[in-house]
Amino acid sequence: MKIKEKESLDYLKYELKIFEKLPVKVWGDPLEASRHVAKSIALAIRQKQQDGERIVLGLATGSTPIKVYEELVRLHKEEGLSFQNVITFNLDEYYPMPKEARQSYWRFMHEYLFDHIDILPANIHIPDGNLPIDSVAAYCERYEKMIDLAGGIDIQLLGIGRTGHIGFNEPGAWESSPTRMVRLDHLTRHDAARDFQSEDDVPYRAITMGVGSIFKARTIYLLAFGQHKAHIIQQAIEGEITHSVPASFLQKHPNTKVILDKGAAGALTKMSSPWLAGICNWTDDLICKAVVWLAQKTEKPILKLTDEDYNEHGLSELLIEEANSYELNIRIFNRLQRTITGWPGGKPNADDSHRPERAKPVKKRVILFSPHPDDDVISMGGTFQRLHDQGHDVHVAYQTSGNIAVHDFDALRYTEFLLEFEETQKTLTEEGRNLYHKVIKFLNEKGPSELDIPEVRSIKGLIRRGEARGGARFTGLADDHIHFLDMPFYETGATRKMPLGERDIQIIMDLMERVKPHQVYAAGDLADPHGTHRVCLDAIFEAFHRLKKHDWMKDCWLWMYRGAWHEWAVHEIEMAVPMSPQQLRKKRQAIFMHQSQKDRPPFPGDDNREFWQRAEDRNRETAKMYRNLGLAEYEAMEAFVRWKG
Repeated sequence: MKIKEKESLDYLKYELKIFEKLPVKVWGDPLEASRHVAKSIALAIRQKQQDGERIVLGLATGSTPIKVYEELVRLHKEEGLSFQNVITFNLDEYYPMPKEARQSYWRFMHEYLFDHIDILPANIHIPDGNLPIDSVAAYCERYEKMIDLAGGIDIQLLGIGRTGHIGFNEPGAWESSPTRMVRLDHLTRHDAARDFQSEDDVPYRAITMGVGSIFKARTIYLLAFGQHKAHIIQQAIEGEITHSVPASFLQKHPNTKVILDKGAAGALTKMSSPWLAGICNWTDDLICKAVVWLAQKTEKPILKLTDEDYNEHGLSELLIEEANSYELNIRIFNRLQRTITGWPGGKPNADDSHRPERAKPVKKRVILFSPHPDDDVISMGGTFQRLHDQGHDVHVAYQTSGNIAVHDFDALRYTEFLLEFEETQKTLTEEGRNLYHKVIKFLNEKGPSELDIPEVRSIKGLIRRGEARGGARFTGLADDHIHFLDMPFYETGATRKMPLGERDIQIIMDLMERVKPHQVYAAGDLADPHGTHRVCLDAIFEAFHRLKKHDWMKDCWLWMYRGAWHEWAVHEIEMAVPMSPQQLRKKRQAIFMHQSQKDRPPFPGDDNREFWQRAEDRNRETAKMYRNLGLAEYEAMEAFVRWKG
């Protein structure tokens, strides 16, 4: 039976089967979630101020809490929130780690929070990563006692690592563990490598508050954002309590609140298969998701699913809604079949009522936005080629320079080449010689935590610019259709970027107003571990909002692809562009143009395969999933979802 959403909410209060063992709140995006947490903290601070009392906060580092800190800073500057009565204790710090080092959590906290609010310096406590090793044990005992003397932690912020660690309590940590020195798990060090020159430079040890220390907090907020956290969140919240997932211990805490975005919540039962949790409000999208799930669960093509399959796997309610499996199977099969097209720009002189793209105009103006200088060919190289070959007016725009993802040895090699070339051509000036020697000296003497000087960043950016130009030319583009936007938010020389700024948005708007596209392609892969894709996409969204009153925008569609990290789920895909073996090989050749990213890129994320391998495996897997559902068999497929705004 079909029920209205308000009625279903009332009904679910009594009938919903709860799989989560902790209270979970799912928000639309990380910013919305972070503002909620920040406002809750601000409310608690003000309540304590009203009562003339101090409040003790336990704070975390990493990318997850940054937006919380930014909102607290905004509340301080714009709404007068004072931190005079706040005492803070940070969870952890690398060991050894000088305070001034770029990767230190001491520096992180001051950059994102403490330097921008009126907290008393004496009230800030961050584990000291620069102690003699024989003093660490006594220091950890004192740190624990300082928390107790302050009255205990009122609110503790936590993130979660891919190993399930909270703080630096890695798998194997015991429930009553105190503040102590620990050895870091290999996966944790691997994930931390993006903040260091290489994984070898990541410390092997850290000082961390223990699980027992965290448990003393009166309220705990566990935050997780992004699809790459979904699997471990599901284990921590729905799984058994186990030493192998330290975050699962939080199931025993009396007041832990889990704050997630949709990506991080994606593997929870109520999100991945809500029909197992209670009665659903069956929309067309949810029906498609359920049928695809059932086909994959039973390992049957969609058209072979039976009434018994639906009934045995918790979908009997859907059959009551839809009458029988035969017609339902055909409807979903046709829906998926219509997503497949070899004409991503629309097929000329064809009925487009059931096609992903419009037939007209026959020749479309297209902008393909690429956050990094290789996302275009990695993520949609086959579609890129199709659009060009089918006569569309294609522009590619590289949103950032990508300079931090170039190895120092590549920059040194190019610099030495330029120096020797100019010497042999007798064109080298004294100024040029001094510049080259400055760069060479810096690269030879560069420390593990040292940021690149501007000249080195420029050389690295030019390396990636040349590679991007090579990939686009290989696809067939002329130079005047290749655009390098160099968005300012990216240019920090470090993995931590600046917030999206007005100039970033204006750069996107300027190009769109110049080209007036019918199609825009953008990276919707929000699992990017550095957040660059998120910022680049936000800039495009904002540009669309600001330009929507223009007449040409009424005929402009935005298609989102995913990058080197994840792919769209089959039920989400709205356009699937197939590739032949020959087209897949040509895509690989375009990726090979990015030589600085070959073999071992500086920031590979959580996948050690090369980018071309990831792309091919992902594209083949998408084609395989379509084939297993009973649809046509292709070598590979690239997938897209249309943004409706």
